[in-house]
Amino acid sequence: MKSILLIITLIVGFYSPTQAQTTSEKTVLVPVWTEADRKFLLDNLTRTKEELISETKNLTKQQWNFKESPDRWSINQIVEHLALWELIFTRENSVALQNEGIPGFDHYLHDSLFLQPKEMKPNNALDATKPFSFAMPLGNNEGKNNVTWLITMHNESIEYLKTETKNIRVHYICFGPNVHQNFMMVFGHTDRHLHQIRKVKAHPKYPK
Repeated sequence: MKSILLIITLIVGFYSPTQAQTTSEKTVLVPVWTEADRKFLLDNLTRTKEELISETKNLTKQQWNFKESPDRWSINQIVEHLALWELIFTRENSVALQNEGIPGFDHYLHDSLFLQPKEMKPNNALDATKPFSFAMPLGNNEGKNNVTWLITMHNESIEYLKTETKNIRVHYICFGPNVHQNFMMVFGHTDRHLHQIRKVKAHPKYPK
């Protein structure tokens, strides 16, 4: 009987909560932001910036405001929408970076979830902002001013990423994507709407 009690005592001691917690903590994989990650973001943010400038260069007023149909956006509205969302992404990154990183966060999401295909089925911007409509473009600004607004924010992100040394993969937006992944959504969103702009320009009735 004494031998059995001794064995039970040893087992309980071996699997103590403190030791189990320590073992669990050791298995948490802390994501690391690498130089390859930095290059990936810089390459794609620079590329999308240059493509946007190229696609909107020297457009006439008629071209800026042409719509494929009354329920579709003009190029002017598309660029304004991009600027509105980039402002949101920038704000989210700013808040996440000002807060302490969470290296032990155990619900880390894979980057593949944030790689958006350039061509996607049409969707309604209101679906992502219900019950509000802050991402809906009004089209009151001149198109070139929307480009300036958007490119200014794009450039700020590029300059920031060139010199950042902290691990931005442990700074999270509302315990969802980390800052690196949020930057992936910035250029992914731009790519989607670059495709939309090219579609507008390819319309048979687009002003020449």
